[in-house]
Amino acid sequence: MRRERGTGSIYSRGGVLWIKYHKDGRAIRESTGTASKTRANRLLQMRLRAVSSGEPFRLGMEKIKVTELAEDFLQDYRINGLKSLDDAKARWRLHLQEWFGHLRAAHVGTDTIKAYIEKRQQEEASNATINRELAALKRMFSLGMKSTPPKVYRVPAVPHLKENNVRKGFLTIERYARLADACASVGLWLRAMLEVGYTFGWRVSEVKRLCVQQIDLGSSRILLDPGTTKNDDGRVVKFKPGSTLANLLSACCHGKHVDDYVFTREDGSPIRDFRTTWAKVCCAADLGQMVCPQCRKAVDTAGRCAKCSVKWNLKNLKYDGLIFHDLRRSAARNARASGVAEGVIMKMGGWKTRSVFDRYAIVAESDMADAIERVEALRAQFGHKGAEIAPKEVQLAASKTYRKVQ
Repeated sequence: MRRERGTGSIYSRGGVLWIKYHKDGRAIRESTGTASKTRANRLLQMRLRAVSSGEPFRLGMEKIKVTELAEDFLQDYRINGLKSLDDAKARWRLHLQEWFGHLRAAHVGTDTIKAYIEKRQQEEASNATINRELAALKRMFSLGMKSTPPKVYRVPAVPHLKENNVRKGFLTIERYARLADACASVGLWLRAMLEVGYTFGWRVSEVKRLCVQQIDLGSSRILLDPGTTKNDDGRVVKFKPGSTLANLLSACCHGKHVDDYVFTREDGSPIRDFRTTWAKVCCAADLGQMVCPQCRKAVDTAGRCAKCSVKWNLKNLKYDGLIFHDLRRSAARNARASGVAEGVIMKMGGWKTRSVFDRYAIVAESDMADAIERVEALRAQFGHKGAEIAPKEVQLAASKTYRKVQ
């Protein structure tokens, strides 16, 4: 049967079905690669919808795989010198590639993405982690659509999971003394890193990369060069001469070259990954605990779980407690409680937006008390008086009368 004008056509050539449609007044013929009329008609309808809506597409676009989009995505990270390149590689290699790598980009839809979300949730991945992975996937499709010629004609709808990004880990001044003693028992480097993190609220990567030439003991200041921080902004902070921080930094810099790292182990090696050491000192200071990887219950000092009746090796246990990044929010809260202006706190810690005070729930108690005093003063200014409290006997009689009425 003849098809209605403007709806294209399907015909056979060499045992394979071809489709024909018009775009910008030009006839386009394309092989469907199949003898199935259903699949051929599905491809034809897809092409007609793209023509009518103005979506970009080209021949061969249906054969583009997500793997090719991922390669362009990582290349974009390398070209722009993004510091999170390793994280992007890990998200693709460890999680996204297994689920999406073998698929054609045109076949990735919301149902496929939702199935991936369920799989990651069954693996106990947090919503924030899943959102970061899906953001990388969405970026792959965006780059593919913006390329010339385009590699995909659409970006699939990606659900966004609700995140609980309110930070809860804080180190109080009372508990800080115990942690400082535990860090000092490990070495000077960890004790000094703790002092810097708790004073300025710097990220662990910024603390580890600190070099001797960035510390001016004479003028009591530390300089973070532009490009060495997460947001690439430079930073200058001051510390008090003769303070604990000043003495620790002086001891760490003693006898080192200007290009050496400030924080090094006893053998002179730079600090790389110290999460195991950090977990040990926090457990010693009662700021954390090692938990069973199966039931998430705390184990004893020998690594035995009373609930599962299993004795675990230290490398298999999970740490639950204070992390080094908690020092960052603790420093912001301490500075705010001390009356330091929010703008100064943001510059000291390297925050660009005020959202840090919302996410970290940083509100000084003095601010809350001052707010109540201001409200009461305003009400008193307009002659408002508090309600007089009736004697207890009157309240009791009123209560009995109310119950009779009811």
